Amino acid sequence: MSQPNILIIMVDQLNGTLFPDGPADWLHAPNLKSLAARSTRFQNSYTASPLCAPARAAFMSGQLPSRNGVYDNAAEFASSIPTYAHHLRRAGYQTCLSGKMHFVGPDQLHGFEERLTTDIYPADFGWTPDYRKPGERIDWWYHNMGSVTGAGVAEISNQMEYDDEVAYHATRKIYDLSRGHDARPWCLTVSFTHPHDPYVARKKYWDLYNDCAHLDPVVDEIAYDDLDPHSKRLYDAMDARKFDITPDHIRRARQAYFANISYLDDKIGEILQTLKDSRQEATIVFVSDHGDMLGERGMWFKMSFFEGSARVPLMIASPDMEPGLVQVPVSTINLTPTLCDLAEVDMSDVMPWTSGESLVPLGQGGTRDTPVAMEYAAEGSYAPLVSLRYGKWKYNRCALDADQLFDMDADPHELTNLADVPAHQGTVTQLRAKSEARWDLDKFDADVRHSQACRWVVYEALRNGNYYPWDYQPLQKASERYMRNHMDLNILEDGQRFPRGE
Repeated sequence: MSQPNILIIMVDQLNGTLFPDGPADWLHAPNLKSLAARSTRFQNSYTASPLCAPARAAFMSGQLPSRNGVYDNAAEFASSIPTYAHHLRRAGYQTCLSGKMHFVGPDQLHGFEERLTTDIYPADFGWTPDYRKPGERIDWWYHNMGSVTGAGVAEISNQMEYDDEVAYHATRKIYDLSRGHDARPWCLTVSFTHPHDPYVARKKYWDLYNDCAHLDPVVDEIAYDDLDPHSKRLYDAMDARKFDITPDHIRRARQAYFANISYLDDKIGEILQTLKDSRQEATIVFVSDHGDMLGERGMWFKMSFFEGSARVPLMIASPDMEPGLVQVPVSTINLTPTLCDLAEVDMSDVMPWTSGESLVPLGQGGTRDTPVAMEYAAEGSYAPLVSLRYGKWKYNRCALDADQLFDMDADPHELTNLADVPAHQGTVTQLRAKSEARWDLDKFDADVRHSQACRWVVYEALRNGNYYPWDYQPLQKASERYMRNHMDLNILEDGQRFPRGE
């Protein structure tokens, strides 16, 4: 059995349209460009759900939110759902996480044998939306446009402090793996929170984009009254109409976002250099959970099926897959079966309940015509939304709204809804049938409401009296670190050195 080491690098809220074939030429991202040159690059890769926790649970499990129950950023990820960490660990891998995965619930490992950092977001039910109260804003945790008006330069922030720590622990772990104390193959997941808002960047990276030609959105702001219903709901959820967003705000927010891609590139470069210096080889996956609209159409953040929000970069550098560009639409739920395929790990026990399929054949010249499915049932929605990307078409459906159909070849900015155009009724009929065969929207809505109502009861109960948080507490055994008196100094120093004898 071939069991390669696996390094997964995940970033947060990275817009996939900036990766037409690896990073766009104008991005200052030399390490990602170098990685792209040796990777299978998936140009049209989509999140399973354009929000952090649902996207990550789907990525780890190969299941859409309607199956795994992680509908929003406060929905519990059940311990009984196998993840790629479980599959690989069961097959003999050591599995480790440094960084964010936004697990909600008392299980903060989900198959990882070791976790090096805490998470950046809370693990409890406090961020639960409530479909019983459409239009209600929960101001203390809902996005608002303060991230845009407050964009600028800072040398430290909550997010920078976190990602500095994530990179530090990841490089230390790679060095530790090189020492060979554990003969098992390894899977290390390194998950950063940038370039997620707030749009704040260190000056050294900010200055890289002072003369950038891409600081203005391609599509101008669309007037509120001309927006589709879901976009209006998102505007309201973000309190957008209470902010006066100027062109300068937009440019500064985008400049900071681009700068943070370069900040991440440096962190990724450190990790890849440590892998090289420690003379280890690994299959490398680079992916984001979802994208960011970055002011296109006047929209920000994620939570919609528009390309900026839903499309993500995905690159896989593996000796079993050829470098090159794949244009067939794929999904992040395909990554768990892909990892298991590359490691020759059997997923057959759970495949009947898993939506994903391996991407390895696409990296070997193969083809596929499976529709890409997306779901959204979190803040800013009043009922679940579903989407299919099938060939050149994107078809969106919600029980509250008129259907949407976009020709992604002719209309990449999704400005013309073809769902009511007579010439396209055959396509609408075909895609509606595929959508209805996959989703019962009434049941989906009922399941989400049941989950939300239960979580509100549990959250409010647990915040009364003594509160035991679920947030992950990294443990360090001080008595087993460096030199202690139950250790032989000579054996210790030799065993902790790599390489030896040089």
